[in-house]
Amino acid sequence: MSYYTLAEGCPYARNDTSVQLRNGSGGGLVLMQDTQLIETLAHFSRERIPERVVHAKAAGAYGVFECTHDCTDITSASFLNTVGKKTEVLLRVSTVGPEAGSADTTRDVHGWAMKLYTDEGNLDWVFNNTPVFFIRDPIKFPSLNRSHKRHPRTHRPDANMVRQRLKTWDQRGADEFFSSGTNRTLYTHIPLFSFHVGNPEGIHELIHLFSDRGTPASLRHINAYSGHTYKFTKEDGSFKYIKVHIKTQLGAKNMTAEESIRIAGENPDFLMQDMFDAIEKGDFPVWNVYVQVMDPKEAETCKVNIFDMTKVWPHKDFPLRQIGKLTLNRNPRNYFTDIEQAAFSPSTMVPGWAPSADPILQARMFAYPDAARYRLGTNYQMLPTNAARAPVYCPFQRDGFMNFSTNYGDDPNYVGSSLKPTVFASKPSTTTITEHEKWVGEVSSFASTIQQDDFVQATELWKVLGREPGHQDRYIQNVSNSVKNVISKELREKVYDLYRRVDPELGERLKKATEAQVVNKN
Repeated sequence: MSYYTLAEGCPYARNDTSVQLRNGSGGGLVLMQDTQLIETLAHFSRERIPERVVHAKAAGAYGVFECTHDCTDITSASFLNTVGKKTEVLLRVSTVGPEAGSADTTRDVHGWAMKLYTDEGNLDWVFNNTPVFFIRDPIKFPSLNRSHKRHPRTHRPDANMVRQRLKTWDQRGADEFFSSGTNRTLYTHIPLFSFHVGNPEGIHELIHLFSDRGTPASLRHINAYSGHTYKFTKEDGSFKYIKVHIKTQLGAKNMTAEESIRIAGENPDFLMQDMFDAIEKGDFPVWNVYVQVMDPKEAETCKVNIFDMTKVWPHKDFPLRQIGKLTLNRNPRNYFTDIEQAAFSPSTMVPGWAPSADPILQARMFAYPDAARYRLGTNYQMLPTNAARAPVYCPFQRDGFMNFSTNYGDDPNYVGSSLKPTVFASKPSTTTITEHEKWVGEVSSFASTIQQDDFVQATELWKVLGREPGHQDRYIQNVSNSVKNVISKELREKVYDLYRRVDPELGERLKKATEAQVVNKN
């Protein structure tokens, strides 16, 4: 058993003393020479690192990914090259909007960040528990998340509207409206529904969010999806487009809005505790992992834009194909070092796996490691939880704060050295630059436009909810409980119009349920 020392290794006889000048009156003056006291106080002030801007509240665990089916016809990825091959995994499942101290049963999308420590480097799967997302234009990502967070004046979640020019307003009308001091007071809010009315491509995800799926009964009972289109690549340069689906063997299970609110008050760490306790007693959760596979030629004629994260691929055209299974079997030994310091990015890839031309994915490949460098430091990949299990040799990325490696000794830190040439892997090229990906176009400032097609899949999902008794009723109640807090009647009407584009009856039912609550509230 180790004995107590200071951080520099000096043994101390006690850990509860401070060096003081005492005069017998009961008081004392502490001395600056008391290294134990100074170090203890100084370190305490620096224990917290920046909280994640999103995905702050999370559970985490270790496990194993096992390849269960032959995948060599569609990818050269090493972790999928042999049936039965196992790869160590770190999984972090989070809410998105709320802070680290919030209740984890609150209605929200749940992030699914998984690091596979493969024998050819780390592969990060940065997924969600919904197959689609709210946006497809990367410039909107910060605004989306702000609209789901706290109001800058009241510091409370808010369903109302910020001063903005909605598509149905002209600027003069907006200026006249906000010239009133009363209106400025009521409407200077960063909104949830104002954002989604102004950016209706997210209606498909809103159907997911306010359904029962927005309040999972446990993290062991959720599914996860890549959302983005990725590519499986082979050494000959060929590739297939894929979407990943991770399905719990326990079956998806959700709680009602009333249950989620009650549990949030009783135990704000309910989902974290459920996962930890199950693993601790040996009740290991298992998920099957599948992919949808699309040939590049099929992508050229597909009726769905495969790079649009607000859309799914039809299962009848692109059925699920199992590639493996995931088992969580070990809790973290220390939450901070294993989970809080973990960093995930869709840019962390291995041979056999590659990005697609999804603009949101392309932006995330920059934003996520950039956030990690801010939160953890430039050498965050050296932290044990992030370090690859495969050999790493990257002498052109060295120095920096908190570098605790050998820093590559005297190896050249520049490319093209003739004194000590860099050695490269002998494996053939894994490039995905094929005939299908020769891009010809114009550089432009682009923003997607809203089409009726943006509501088709939301309508289909609404019909799916209708197959389960009472689910549509619960959905309307969930949305109306939020929309009733919108002060502006005009904005509420825009919300109803948004839902009418999904289904006219849905819009009318939502209006009736909401306005009844508004009247009773007033």
